[in-house]
Amino acid sequence: MALTAEDYLRQLQALLPPGPAWPQDDDAPSTRLLAGLAAELARVDGRARQLLQEADPRATSELFSDWERAAGLPDACAVAFGGPQTSAQRRAALVGRLTMLGGQSRAYFIGLAAALGYAITITEFHEHTVDDDVDHPLMGEDWNFAWQVNAALDTVHELTVDDTVDDPLAWWGNALLECVIERVAPAHTIVLFSYT
Repeated sequence: MALTAEDYLRQLQALLPPGPAWPQDDDAPSTRLLAGLAAELARVDGRARQLLQEADPRATSELFSDWERAAGLPDACAVAFGGPQTSAQRRAALVGRLTMLGGQSRAYFIGLAAALGYAITITEFHEHTVDDDVDHPLMGEDWNFAWQVNAALDTVHELTVDDTVDDPLAWWGNALLECVIERVAPAHTIVLFSYT
């Protein structure tokens, strides 16, 4: 509960020594001085409470751009290929960046693509061995480090109720998917993209 100016005035008056030199009636000069100080203390108290809200990136408004800067946002991929980002997308990107654990599993990359609005599957390759069927493609050792992202040819992103009136009604393309996947893919791997 925030303290009011009246609460601060009572606290400041309680700090004064008792006696006729420090009258506490409403029209006394010392009371008027303390009332001015109390109003400022109440304002600072209120701003401090608002700062607690700003410390949470899910609820911040005034410090949103600072949170984005600290998290390395807007993402270079989103700026270059993602089209304009809605307010909800920017907030989701911020929270996602701060809570992202990372990973190298298929599930991680499928979830990452889903968060961007893409439905994908992943095909992993391996070299041909004598244990493989004769139908298996003949691939060398280098294919152990290749994997393929399978996605729709053009993914359309449409406006949702979380977006604002300044956001576009729709945008499309897969360049954002490629940029993000290539940026977070393990360095020793080769990512191929297949669109159907």
